Amino acid sequence: MSEQLTLYLHKLSPYSQKIELALVEVNAPYRAYQVDLFNKPEWFANKVNPVGKVPAVTYGGPNADPEDPSPLSAKIAESNVILEFLADIYPDSGLLPKDPVLRAKARFFADVTTKQVEAPLYAFIRGLESYDNTLKGIEFIQGLLEEGRDFAVGDHYTIADAGISPHLARLKIVIETDLGKFPVGMGYKLGEELKGPKFAKFMKYVQRMLDRPSLKQTHDEESVITLFKTRFTERVQ
Repeated sequence: MSEQLTLYLHKLSPYSQKIELALVEVNAPYRAYQVDLFNKPEWFANKVNPVGKVPAVTYGGPNADPEDPSPLSAKIAESNVILEFLADIYPDSGLLPKDPVLRAKARFFADVTTKQVEAPLYAFIRGLESYDNTLKGIEFIQGLLEEGRDFAVGDHYTIADAGISPHLARLKIVIETDLGKFPVGMGYKLGEELKGPKFAKFMKYVQRMLDRPSLKQTHDEESVITLFKTRFTERVQ
């Protein structure tokens, strides 16, 4: 019998989605508890994650009310840390390859995703910079993808794929809806650039990740679109 695992998340958080993707991919039993990020309960920081952010997990100990987790359970936070923890407790899942070189490559891919895709993409979405750095980051990531392979690293879904997929889902929304705080039309323009032959390998990888059942199960596209419409009401024409 596996230890209890409770995931504290918000359904619109890409960082929470990373963890759900990994859990679904390995068919792991878990309990999900939605945390209201706009009205966080006091007990969450006191009893689960002192930083007050999602995702976080409690692991082990007796089953307990998620709002009053057992002091015997381990409390783990930060999405990339949790991904590696899941790979450790499910060593046969493939979330981290057994080959040490491939393990290092998966960790490297997950790390550079933060710097090369996540940071510039959300800076663009928030209207803080053009999409030039997003394209540079995508080109860098594309250079890590091997021809003829379905996944970011090796022949199996790993933490590298789980780490980037939520951001790819939001990239799709931006280029298809033009939603963001950037000047009107720039989202569509980014999409046109990505459709060119220069980014063909990257876009094929994106589609493979978006087509996975785990992504469809954990991604509420309509709710993310609604959030973007609410958050990015002021636009530069």
